[in-house]
Amino acid sequence: MKTPPTTPPSNQQHRGDTRRTFLKSTGTVIAGLWLADQPVAGAEQGSPAAKETLAVDGGPKAVTHPHGRATQWPLYGEEEEREILKLLREPGYGPIEQLEADWTKHFQVPHVRAYCNGTSALTTMFFAMDLPPGSEVMVPSYTFFATITPMRMFGLVPVFVDVNPRTLNFDLEDAKRRLTKNTKAMLPVHWIGLPCEMDRICEFAKEKGLIVIEDACQAHGASLQGKPVGSWGRMGAFSFQATKPLPALEGGMAVYQERADFERGSTLGHYDKPRSFPENSPYRKYQGTGLGLKLRMHPMAAILARSQLRGLEDRNAKIAAQIRRLNDRILHLPGLHEPAARPDMKRIYYAWNMLFLDEAKAGMSRDACVKALLAEGVRAGGAGYPLQHKMPLYAEAKWWHHAPTIPELPGSEQANRTSISLPMFTTEQPELVEQYAKAFEKVWAHRKKLGKA
Repeated sequence: MKTPPTTPPSNQQHRGDTRRTFLKSTGTVIAGLWLADQPVAGAEQGSPAAKETLAVDGGPKAVTHPHGRATQWPLYGEEEEREILKLLREPGYGPIEQLEADWTKHFQVPHVRAYCNGTSALTTMFFAMDLPPGSEVMVPSYTFFATITPMRMFGLVPVFVDVNPRTLNFDLEDAKRRLTKNTKAMLPVHWIGLPCEMDRICEFAKEKGLIVIEDACQAHGASLQGKPVGSWGRMGAFSFQATKPLPALEGGMAVYQERADFERGSTLGHYDKPRSFPENSPYRKYQGTGLGLKLRMHPMAAILARSQLRGLEDRNAKIAAQIRRLNDRILHLPGLHEPAARPDMKRIYYAWNMLFLDEAKAGMSRDACVKALLAEGVRAGGAGYPLQHKMPLYAEAKWWHHAPTIPELPGSEQANRTSISLPMFTTEQPELVEQYAKAFEKVWAHRKKLGKA
């Protein structure tokens, strides 16, 4: 689930010692704003870059190194091939239970169940909450459809919450304003690998008696205060679709903190699991029928997921290093920012290296900037992400137990107006990183001219 749109890739993590110290002392957002306004070598009017002709005006491109397999994903190898061949010779469902055991151990969570995709994992979580029809679930519109649409199967009503335009994540302050007597749950999404502020979200939820479930489908291995995302709420969902940080072509995993949720969710999608429940389980009697759906993961996908899980931390670290190599070089350019992460967050990267442009400080529009970068050979995009609340499904009452309200979400709109997506390099690309940095410096050296265009 959450297949990315057609615009390029994202990610962020640690900076140099000086920057890290500064972040800890003043806060990530303030640090990002301060650093973005400092003069930058290579971007001044009299710099060598300013004497070059922009490619958009007929000059030579800054990026000439071939991209080749720089963004290739997934990265499968001999281990995956060997294990898949073994399954073909000895067919069986054992790999699914082995994956569940590995996941439980790796993330130190009490109950997990593998499913055919992340959408299915989320569906079982909505069912497991066992809420009366008309119950409201607060969820961002800035997400993939699967975070929301399965709610309609159980009479749940999405309440669209804005995102912070500097993080793309759940805006708790906006959620507080949208709280009603019918609100029963909150569903934050850890967008492109950046953890939501789960400590604040869970504190508010506890105060108001709300259930918290997490969409961690883009954030495998991310954490807050050392605690993995997907384990903060009562339940958490992960996707193993081919573009995800842990790709198995398809597949998903649900994490359940409570045994009752685990049994109820499992029984919805697994007809053969109730017999494994304790004798006093109210769901044990449904062995052989389940509760209506068959959502079992394919064993080949389970094999791929097991293998990818073993290398997850190493892959995340290598991708983060590539992004830091570029971003640390260009984030001093006036008006350029990246999603703000707190010092106690360990973020990972998914699909894009997402940046934001403050047009007033940069002195040029986002569209003019992207056009110039594209001409230089940078694979940049600025189309934004489709907002769910603007989709026809939510405006047609016939599909809903209670029709959702269609709100104004200025933070989401701002994020789409100001975002610039870059490729996520999945292998070491020193030449491309260097040329991308020079392309940015070249464009910024001509930003006054671009601002007049």
